[in-house]
Amino acid sequence: MAGGSLENYNFYYSTKIIYRPNCLCIQNRNTFTFADYYLPMLSTKRKKNLQRLALTTVLFFLILLVCFILYQRINYNKAKFARYPEFGIQLPLGYDIHGIDVSKFQSAIAWEEVKKMNIRGVKMWFAFIKATEGNTNDDPQFNRNWKLSKQHGLIRGAYHFFIASRDGETQAQHFIEKVTLNKGDLPPVLDIEQLNGTSPERLRQEAIKWLDIVEAHYKVKPIIYTNVDFYKNYLGEDFDQYPFWAAHYKTQDKPRINRNWIFWQHSDEGNINGIIGNVDFNVFNGDIYDLKKLLLR
Repeated sequence: MAGGSLENYNFYYSTKIIYRPNCLCIQNRNTFTFADYYLPMLSTKRKKNLQRLALTTVLFFLILLVCFILYQRINYNKAKFARYPEFGIQLPLGYDIHGIDVSKFQSAIAWEEVKKMNIRGVKMWFAFIKATEGNTNDDPQFNRNWKLSKQHGLIRGAYHFFIASRDGETQAQHFIEKVTLNKGDLPPVLDIEQLNGTSPERLRQEAIKWLDIVEAHYKVKPIIYTNVDFYKNYLGEDFDQYPFWAAHYKTQDKPRINRNWIFWQHSDEGNINGIIGNVDFNVFNGDIYDLKKLLLR
C-alpha cells in the first residue's frame, strides 16, 4: 500500500478508513475522527506497523460486512418460507384496502410473499416503513424495505419516530436527508407516541416544527400517527388539520375518536407470509380511488 491511497471504505455504519503515505485516520459516519496518526514523524518500523493496523482494520470491517449480509440472507430465506393459513387476527368488516407497517423488528422481509398472500380476496395494498428516529438514528432495514416494497407492487410510505425531547427542526432535516419521496408514494408520517419526559406544550411545539418543515419540503401535508388516547390527551385540535392515522386495538368497527381519520392500525398481532412473527395491520378509510388521490403526484 505504500505510495498508494486507500479510502472510502463505507461499511454498515459507514465507518471510513483512510490511509495515505503520510496519514492514517479512522472516521465514523458523522466524520468524527477516532484516530489520526501522522506518519512522517514515525520510524520506518512504526510506519509499517500502522500500515498493518490499517489493513487489519479494513479486513475486520469487511468481515463484519460479510457477516451482516449473511445474516440478512439467512433471515430472508426464513421469511420467504414463513407461511400462515390466515392473517391470525379478526379483520374489521367493511374495509377493502388493507396494509401493514414495518421496521427493523420484522428483520429481512420477503416482500414478494407479502404481496402474493390473498385470503378470500383480502390482500395487502400498502406498507408504511420506518425510516428514522430522533436526530440521528436510521432504521437499518429502511433502504431494503423501501426499495423492495415498491418493486413488488405495494404502495409505500415512510415514517419518522418522534422523540419529543429533541429539537423538531433537527429531526425534520434528518428525515428529509434519508427519505426521497416519489410520485405514487404516500405522504410522510410523523409517529408521535411518547412525551419523553417533556411537557405537552414542548411536545406540540417541536412536533409543529417537524410538520412545517417536512410539509414545505415535500409540498404535501404530513400524516400524524398516534394512539387515540395520546391524541386526545396531548395533541388535540391544534393537529386536526393533519391527516390522521389512528392506533386503536379495542374496537372492531372503527377507532373511537371524534375527528376524521384516514388510516386505522387495528392490531399489532397480525401474520402474513414473508414475515416471521407478528406485524401491525391497518386499514384505509376509503376505496382504491380515494387512496390514489392521497398519493404524491
